[in-house]
Amino acid sequence: MSLSDLFGGDPVVSGQQVRVEPTQQRSTARLSGLLDAAAVVVDEVGFDRITTAMVAERAGASIGTVYRYYPDRVAVLQALRERAVLRFRQRVVEQLKTSGTETWWDAVDCAITAFVDLYRSEPGFRIVHFADRERAPISGSEDLESGYFAHQLAGVLAEEFGLHGGPDLIFRLEVAVEMADSILSRAFHSDPHGDERFIAECRRVMRDYLVGYYGPVAASV
Repeated sequence: MSLSDLFGGDPVVSGQQVRVEPTQQRSTARLSGLLDAAAVVVDEVGFDRITTAMVAERAGASIGTVYRYYPDRVAVLQALRERAVLRFRQRVVEQLKTSGTETWWDAVDCAITAFVDLYRSEPGFRIVHFADRERAPISGSEDLESGYFAHQLAGVLAEEFGLHGGPDLIFRLEVAVEMADSILSRAFHSDPHGDERFIAECRRVMRDYLVGYYGPVAASV
């Protein structure tokens, strides 16, 4: 798996719960505007308090326009989360291509850096922690979870850096991703720039955990 194949997707996504799939440029722009508005509202009030009325007001649109694309607030949040995750994937690929990674840890560290950068610069990026537990999982939505990321990253680390792949590598990367997600969430809990202590500790915890299995020498082929 090449680095360019790690992640894919359009940076503007329609979401799994969109009522009408936009096909014209105007509709696509309107949908993007709704998600931009939702991102701002999420930063202001959090995803627990956001309403479709708030999104409509911030977007300068009617409530009917929101309902044309999304049946409810949860669908808006799910679509916003999909977009945030896609942008994270794309940022990881960009940094892997430009950072001159030489070891498997460099590649993992790129992912951490991408996550931190987006938390600091992408409106509403905290939505990545939104999980709708009242509905059944949506078919095809598993690619949004840590398991998908771990599976894709494992392919890169195995092929590009010679780590032993397979289920064990995928599992350990998934564990590492879950730890990083929790620590970085705490880093940005009350500091929009991120508490550097938690960010640094996230890197240390992930590195120590993975080095315990693969060792620093195993980083290069």
